[in-house]
Amino acid sequence: MADELLLEIVTPERMAFSGKVDEVTIPGTEGEFGVLRGHTPLLSFVDVGVLNFTQENKKTYYAVNTGYTEVTAQKVTVLVETAERSDNIDVERAKRAKERAEERLSKMTKEDVNYEKARSALLRAITRISVAEKP
Repeated sequence: MADELLLEIVTPERMAFSGKVDEVTIPGTEGEFGVLRGHTPLLSFVDVGVLNFTQENKKTYYAVNTGYTEVTAQKVTVLVETAERSDNIDVERAKRAKERAEERLSKMTKEDVNYEKARSALLRAITRISVAEKP
């Protein structure tokens, strides 16, 4: 079994986080899943949601967008479109984005070609607001 677990959260623009963690919880498209040291290797899709990890008995939260994750016994690599740590989220901006998405959705039907895009924008805004409220 591995002694350490390295987590890397990578976006197209930057390395959002790289460090040793005790555990990580990832929002997969098939549901949330946790990873500890020595985990069985796997590949998974990442969904819009809350990614969190524990490091020295302290939880850190990120709002992440869609992507992929690769898990090995010693390393978790999360490749996502965006990743924002809870203390870096502009809550007012996220609330405005939520309002815009709700307004767009109220004028659409589920058959509208832009419905899923607006629904995804709403989900991202709600996630960002939720994560910003975390310690």
